[in-house]
Amino acid sequence: MKKKAIFSGTFDPITYGHLDILKRAVKIFDFIIIAIFENSNKNPLFSMQERIKLVQISTKKIKSIKKIVGFDNLLIHVARSENVNHIVRGIRTPLDFEYERNMFNVNQKLNPKLEHIFFFSSQKYSCISSSLIKEIAKYGGSTKNYVPKSVHLSLLNKYKIR
Repeated sequence: MKKKAIFSGTFDPITYGHLDILKRAVKIFDFIIIAIFENSNKNPLFSMQERIKLVQISTKKIKSIKKIVGFDNLLIHVARSENVNHIVRGIRTPLDFEYERNMFNVNQKLNPKLEHIFFFSSQKYSCISSSLIKEIAKYGGSTKNYVPKSVHLSLLNKYKIR
């Protein structure tokens, strides 16, 4: 039986930190679904369609990525509909740890079969967040070292930077 997992996030935009977690997760799981959350509490820079496209381009060489979906409900519902019992999450900071621990506890109450697998960010990527990337791009800084080329170019286009 193949081991399946979901890697979820808003991916607004996807970064090298996200890709690092994915590359490490594919060593454990045979089949990974990337679930992109349409978070109503955030005002995303990229539309859901744009984020899906950027994730597709950024992960095309990772063979274990079998599906990319957008969702706007509870992650446990996506896991159930995809018949997945493992959630992959990345942790960069102590704040991320607290947030992820709370999400784990709630998800366990809602679906006790759901397991969370946490990956600590590699030191190289621990300072990268999608919010920081957008701020760097907005004010004309280069994002080339933090995101794939397609994302970098999309950020330049969004902020009309030449």
